[in-house]
Amino acid sequence: MKIRLERINENFLMEATNESKHSMRMDANPEIGGDNMGIRPMETILMGLAGCFSIDILHILKKQKLNPTNYFVEVEGLREKVGKANPFHHIIIQIYMEGEISSEKALRAAELSFQEYCSVSKMLEKSAKIDYQVILNNIKL
Repeated sequence: MKIRLERINENFLMEATNESKHSMRMDANPEIGGDNMGIRPMETILMGLAGCFSIDILHILKKQKLNPTNYFVEVEGLREKVGKANPFHHIIIQIYMEGEISSEKALRAAELSFQEYCSVSKMLEKSAKIDYQVILNNIKL
């Protein structure tokens, strides 16, 4: 796995491109001179986490011939000062899905992702507490 990151303006706007030629822009906070024209690097970590476990969950459900009619997640990263850096110390995830899915299967899919499959959560859990909750058909499980 390899990416290329290229600066595209005189400030902090950069574009990261993967080997398949898919790209995204990143920028710094305006407080330090960024132009607010891209995603912050720490946000990309939360996005990667959300994408990783969501792919797992949806794949697990698909194998069981289950397909949510609606699916989205909200991920919040809480940061703390460590020297001059501000890493995440706690990540809170809410997984929302709707459809003809039993609560047991929805919970099991999330559990399998976080305990077994999601490489991003496995990496992040070494430095941050990760809590998740599944909300199925507007009911917290």
